Order: sequence, then C-alpha cells, then structure tokens
Amino acid sequence: MLKAVLFDMDGVIVDTEPLHRKAYFQMFRDVNINVSEDLYTSFTGQSTINICKRLVQHFQLKDTPELLMRLKRQHFKYLFENDTDLALIDGVLELIKDYHDNGLKLVVASSASMTNINRIFERFDLNPYFMGKFSGADLQQSKPHPEIFIKAAAHTGCDTSECMVIEDSTNGIIAAHAAGIFCTAFKSAHSTGQDYAKANLVISNFKEIKSTKIESLV
Repeated sequence: MLKAVLFDMDGVIVDTEPLHRKAYFQMFRDVNINVSEDLYTSFTGQSTINICKRLVQHFQLKDTPELLMRLKRQHFKYLFENDTDLALIDGVLELIKDYHDNGLKLVVASSASMTNINRIFERFDLNPYFMGKFSGADLQQSKPHPEIFIKAAAHTGCDTSECMVIEDSTNGIIAAHAAGIFCTAFKSAHSTGQDYAKANLVISNFKEIKSTKIESLV
C-alpha cells in the first residue's frame, strides 16, 4: 500500500533547468572551458559540488570546485530573482494537493542546495504539503547513490515498499532503484537524453499517477 511519495524537485516540481543551464554556461565562460552537450547532459541529477569536482578533474583546472560552485550559484541567484522563465511543471501542484488530501506523506529529495529548495518552496507556497525536505548537497553521497532516498523514506516512518519516487533523471532513477523504491519516471520536454530503463513506470502526464490510479500500480 502506498503511504509516501518522494519528489525530486528540478524537472519534476519546477522547471529550473533553463535557469540552471544559463547559470552553468555563464560559469563555464567565467573559467574559460568548453562543455559539450553530452557532458552537460551527464550532469543531470547530480549536486553542484560534485559537478564542479568533475569539471576541475576533466579540464584539469587550477580553480577549486568550491570557486566554480560559488560562481554558478551567484549566477543562479541573479537569474532566480530576475528571470521570468521559472514556473511549476504543468499539473504538479494538482498532483501534490491530491496526494496530500488523500493522506500520503510527501517529502522532497533533491540534488539542489537547501537554499534553492527553500526558495522554490517559498515562492510557490509548497511548504504546507510536505513533511520534509532533503538536499543532496548536505549528504555524503550524490545521486546516483541511493543515500538521499533511503534517508527520505526513513523520515516518513514508512517502509521502502510503501514509498514511491518521482524522478526525471537517469541518476535519480538509478538512485531510487538502488534504494529498492518503486520509481515513476516523468518524461517531459525538460528531461532530454535520460535513460528510463530502471524505472518501474514511465509517464508523460501527472494525471497518469493521481491517487485513484497509482494505488493499483505500486
């Protein structure tokens, strides 16, 4: 029986990818590196610090990962406050309210920093619906490691067999699979080049997993 739902944030709750992309590519210009589309796509679902560590190693930079992270976050903060592209994913607010109204425990488990998670939750008034928030930036391991989903599931007090993850990235799907949690992959225009092979269910519209339908699937 489904009792808890663990939401990824970027690409599932809110479409921050255009802002993150702009911030990353501004940072790439700052440190004078040329990041290919394939390399950039492989970062999806990973924390900023781990991405920056990969960049420093890949390009043999003298700059520290922490400097790259600060530059990227400075750009993102400016874009968050000034860019008009930021919006909730179509249908997700209705899904969140549906789950909450039907007694499901909701937790966000995102690779984003807690600062950015809180910014999104405050901007779109999501705090009343969620019982917990977990940031991969605060943990030892980043997706595709399952640590964040194991901790988020434990926070609900439910067994992993009573939980579902909603993810949009290869790394997040692998993490949910490794945690032994039923994973619904949300395939959208915002999530290109991702591998859904390890997902239990693949959807393109949140209406497919409203509470009256998902009970028979999980």
